[in-house]
Amino acid sequence: MRESPALSAHARAWLAATTGLCLLPLLLQLPALLAWVFAAAALLTVALAWRRAVPAPLRLLLLLAMLAAVYWQAGLRFGRDTGCALLAAMLAIKSTELRTLRDGRSLLGFGLFAPFSAFLLDQGPLTTVLALLAVLASVLCMAQLADAESHTPVPDWREQMRVLRRLTVIGLPLALAAFWLFPRLGSPLWGIPERTMSRPGLSDKMSPGQWIDLMGDDSPALRVQFLGDVPPPQQRYWRGPVLTDFDGSDWTASRLRQGTPVPAVRSGPARWSYQIDYEATDDRRLVALDLPLQAPAGTQLSADYELLSHQPLTGLTRWRLASSPPQAFEANLPPALRRAALQLPRGYNPRTLTLGQKWRQEAGQNDAAIVRRAMDWIHAEFAYTLETPPLGHDGVDEFLFEYKRGFCEHFSSAFVVLMRAAGIPARVVTGYAGGVRNPIGGYWVVRRLDAHAWAEVWLAGRGWVRVDPTAAIAPERVYDTLENRLSQQDGAATQIDARWAGNVGDWLRRSWNEMVLSFNADRQQHLLRPLGIERLEPAQLTALFVCAALLALGWMAWLLARGERERDPLLRAWHRLGRRYARHGLAREPHEPALDWAARVDRELVDPALVVLSRRFAEARYAADVADSARRQLIKDLHQHRPNTGASSP
Repeated sequence: MRESPALSAHARAWLAATTGLCLLPLLLQLPALLAWVFAAAALLTVALAWRRAVPAPLRLLLLLAMLAAVYWQAGLRFGRDTGCALLAAMLAIKSTELRTLRDGRSLLGFGLFAPFSAFLLDQGPLTTVLALLAVLASVLCMAQLADAESHTPVPDWREQMRVLRRLTVIGLPLALAAFWLFPRLGSPLWGIPERTMSRPGLSDKMSPGQWIDLMGDDSPALRVQFLGDVPPPQQRYWRGPVLTDFDGSDWTASRLRQGTPVPAVRSGPARWSYQIDYEATDDRRLVALDLPLQAPAGTQLSADYELLSHQPLTGLTRWRLASSPPQAFEANLPPALRRAALQLPRGYNPRTLTLGQKWRQEAGQNDAAIVRRAMDWIHAEFAYTLETPPLGHDGVDEFLFEYKRGFCEHFSSAFVVLMRAAGIPARVVTGYAGGVRNPIGGYWVVRRLDAHAWAEVWLAGRGWVRVDPTAAIAPERVYDTLENRLSQQDGAATQIDARWAGNVGDWLRRSWNEMVLSFNADRQQHLLRPLGIERLEPAQLTALFVCAALLALGWMAWLLARGERERDPLLRAWHRLGRRYARHGLAREPHEPALDWAARVDRELVDPALVVLSRRFAEARYAADVADSARRQLIKDLHQHRPNTGASSP
């Protein structure tokens, strides 16, 4: 087999840069520390392999280091993010084998897997743009490798950009036809493996300190479009997992409710209709305003009114919902659930138990009075801050009687324990609270840092009633929040600019979600509704796609044939010049030589410059010793020359 030619330094530099661009969209979706490790490994590998081949023992050491880094983040669990991390690791050290043209093509082919793998983790506009840039750069790099193998002079960057633009124009119609018209399935033929590397999110467990990571993430969790009235702030609680069981440290969801029917709810007069665009979580848990009236298609309501999807939320999903604040929520509490909502572990928090029993004796059977007393105490003496020390064995005692400072995790947990100590059934509810309106798009954004935990107490005649002890804190006692930290880092003008830029960026992301990510089988079937066609059946979609694809393929064939005829940029410039004269009735006849045509035009318009250009063109086309610089200058002059319509022969 013929030995592959060695790569030049210029080609290796282009290959390294293109591989880095392929790797970039994938690295942006991996955990930050792991991404930095892979980026550093890629740079180190390029430096080691630049002058000489990397020895086999060192290559093996790099491979083991990459595998150890992935194991450090994901352990032995395998999912789609683990597979993407392994791909990034292998690509980062692939340049150790980069010596010949064959190695270069292998690296590019392997590298193209990276931008496409990034779509398994994110389908946003940034990932799409970076992936397209990586693909286009790879096409250019492959063309350079082909020129190097055939010993053809590498064209300048302008010519390369022209070729790239032409390839894009050729393929775009077929790509658009496939996206809009190729019949889509209502559900995928296969599932996407779940992610295994942990990331903040709502769960059916609340542990001490767990929420700091979640509350430090300002990425959107959901976007909401209200279809009518907007609920006031005190009603914007987005209900998620309900936690009943407490072991002295962690709160977890109760198994008693699994498989039980949804309890009766008497809704109030207020009603909120809205549409949620829910970001991917790789979980089945959704959130809804307290309380959803019914579960939309593809979901179900649990006995605690948690909204659960039938399928894992591996991508952006859209849900249409209606909610209403309840007047009575499970007014008849089953005995088993009452016992679970009063259960407290033995040997924990004796001072809180004593205080709850004391309040019960003083209040008699007035449960509402005990709730008000606890809220008044919190309002008077407690403060909100994220700077909290780790709590010990009797964490609720330490929080209520010593520190008296914390955030929602501490307040909700301590409040529920105190209520149970007083004989009032209570539980922790987690989800999100609030949201910020985007004035550009007119919708609301709920971020992950809006994660919140509150309490529900059971009161006779009313059932479960939402109580938010964190909201009882006096405003002057809010010492430290994430928003405060962000505002302290930048000045007022910078905050305004950043807020405006953030609104624009989020609106663009939502528009992308609307036009691209949310274009599912149902929307495709109603694509021609504005034209009066209510629904497209699969056979009609197939026929439309075939017609559009044939037109796109015809377009591609015509452009390719035209490009084959006019591959020479000098010939293209000459033909464009001829078309400019044709608009004045001086087109060149097919049988007419260039010099004869120029002489005829000169007689008509007195255009000696065209005669000079035609002579230079003939020499450049047929002479063997014309310098490249002279050809480039001639191409430029041909582009700039215009017919001399202001003069004519006598």
